[in-house]
Amino acid sequence: MNKHEKDCFTSHEVSEIIGLSRRQIQHWDQTDLIKPSLRTSGGHSRYTFQDLVSFKTAKKLLDAGVSVQRIRQSIAHLQRLLPTVKRPLAELTLVATGEMVLVFYEGTVFEAISGQEWIVEVAEIQQSVDKWQKRVEEIKKYRKIHRGRAPAEKIDKAS
Repeated sequence: MNKHEKDCFTSHEVSEIIGLSRRQIQHWDQTDLIKPSLRTSGGHSRYTFQDLVSFKTAKKLLDAGVSVQRIRQSIAHLQRLLPTVKRPLAELTLVATGEMVLVFYEGTVFEAISGQEWIVEVAEIQQSVDKWQKRVEEIKKYRKIHRGRAPAEKIDKAS
């Protein structure tokens, strides 16, 4: 066993650490979702810590309702969009919002498949707050005017 193999994890260990079945780990290897970083001379899979991060990320996305197909599509699009990122599941911060996967990368947020940026403009939010406050103040003025009027005189029907 060489030094690199010693720092790696078997599929059994990955299963215990991450909480996936060994069958699921093998299937993801066979279908190229997450490949082992190393193979022994006997052909056994060995996984690095970075591979564990990829497994955990994929599992969290699945648990959040993202399908395996969507995860695969996201990885493929991210590898084309960000060619310097070799392992999107391990190197990027990914967040599931329903079936959508958002990517936090270098100060931006974008959807993994479409690449559409998600920009939250603080100034736009402040404008909305200002507009709302102005509307509330106008409503308060209106209420004060109506409350400040003297009640209509009662007409004495007996007179």
